Amino acid sequence: MFGKKKIKAAQIDTLIGKNTVVKGDIHYRGGLHIEGKVQGNLVAESNEKTVLIVSEKGCVEGDVKGPVVILNGMIEGDVYSTATLELARHAKVKGNVYYKLLEMEVGAEVNGSLIHQSVSTSKIKEKQAQDKQSGSDGKNTSSSNDEVNLTAGNS
Repeated sequence: MFGKKKIKAAQIDTLIGKNTVVKGDIHYRGGLHIEGKVQGNLVAESNEKTVLIVSEKGCVEGDVKGPVVILNGMIEGDVYSTATLELARHAKVKGNVYYKLLEMEVGAEVNGSLIHQSVSTSKIKEKQAQDKQSGSDGKNTSSSNDEVNLTAGNS
């Protein structure tokens, strides 16, 4: 899986270095590479070419939202990937994972729910968010939740 294929080279526009701590939300476009620590949410601006990479020593204390998310570090919050989510060997997620396409390497950990997002599920979530803002009580009529505490490893 990860060891046998090369991750496509993404253009990195922003680098948060290993000795850097950022406090606050970050809204990004293009490529964002985290080697340090972010205490806040990471939110991608709508763009199919937007990529987030969290390296082995990288840490995010907050939610992560983006189309292409490649994790090899620690996330303490929910992860929302609207296209592809890759969990490399050292990835550790303490929160729920919402994904369309998931690739997980042996050794990666998810402590939360894995929730597959189909087109219909995404539209239901958008409707719920709109209902929540308008004060009505929209119920989720479709769900594909799998509650798990998952550690990929050799058995």
